[in-house]
Amino acid sequence: MNPLARSLEELLPDRVSATYWCFILLRTALVASTVCVAFLVPFFGLLMALIGSLFSILVAVIMPSLCFLKIIGKKATKTQVALSVTIAALGIICGLLGTYSSLLSIADSY
Repeated sequence: MNPLARSLEELLPDRVSATYWCFILLRTALVASTVCVAFLVPFFGLLMALIGSLFSILVAVIMPSLCFLKIIGKKATKTQVALSVTIAALGIICGLLGTYSSLLSIADSY
């Protein structure tokens, strides 16, 4: 929530965004809107599981190992390359299984 709130504060004029009430009201409105969306979308938890299985694995497992290989380049040892490729492959497999499971759950809820 904080990055979104800070981005919205930057759009407001300085005299408004510098007040304590703006800080409180903006964050309260963001939390209230999130609660409304959670109540209005019937399968919000399943949707969050789908997004989590897609992007969490990508950001936490796959991208770091691939970025390591890209940064190190030719200086990486064979062991480092093998481990990085293995971690990325397992991340892709886990991401696909999680996405498949989430999609099945969403399909079953209909």
